Amino acid sequence: MPHGPAEVGVGPWSGPWPEGEQYDATLLAEGDRRNVVDRYRYWSMEAIVADLDTRRHDFHVAIENWQHDFNIGTIVRSANAFLAAEVHIVGNRRWNRRGAMVTDRYQHVRHHESAADLAAYLHEAGVQLLGIDNLPGSAHLETMAMPRKVCFLFGQEGPGLSETARSVCDGTFSIAQFGSTRSINASAAAAITMHAWIRQYADLSGDATADGVWRG
Repeated sequence: MPHGPAEVGVGPWSGPWPEGEQYDATLLAEGDRRNVVDRYRYWSMEAIVADLDTRRHDFHVAIENWQHDFNIGTIVRSANAFLAAEVHIVGNRRWNRRGAMVTDRYQHVRHHESAADLAAYLHEAGVQLLGIDNLPGSAHLETMAMPRKVCFLFGQEGPGLSETARSVCDGTFSIAQFGSTRSINASAAAAITMHAWIRQYADLSGDATADGVWRG
């Protein structure tokens, strides 16, 4: 690479190997070049997921998938970064994973045939379903009282939420815009929305955040 280190991550472990079931012998011997924060260096994927499961947040993210939207993978990556409880794919089971950058391996992803199926699943768990679209009557994200247990539902890039999805949402909200464009990119809207939840509810103290500090 012209700028920065030639390789990401860390090389083989130097010195006596650390003890603990979370460590992966292959990674210790050969190095860990994955895109993970330092606290998870040399950990197996299963150990990382198990640790994340003890800290996941109360929000979910759902995306309608009718046209294999390129934004879906990027939304999954943001959901992993903000530690969503689950990501829900509504519609086609197969989705474009390229933008996820392998983060889907660490994130619980659940499929639903329809928006109605998604709503039923969430309501049984006591989770509200809120659609994100700049529709007449939508609440403002910037001023709304956001539920703690909530799922944010995003539609396809361009058309937005389908009529079926709108009909099963407990409400809709929009993100304030001030320029000439009618809408912003779906993955950008998802990241803004998830971060709004983080600002209101997440624990930012101590080791709660993935701050990149080495904790080998």
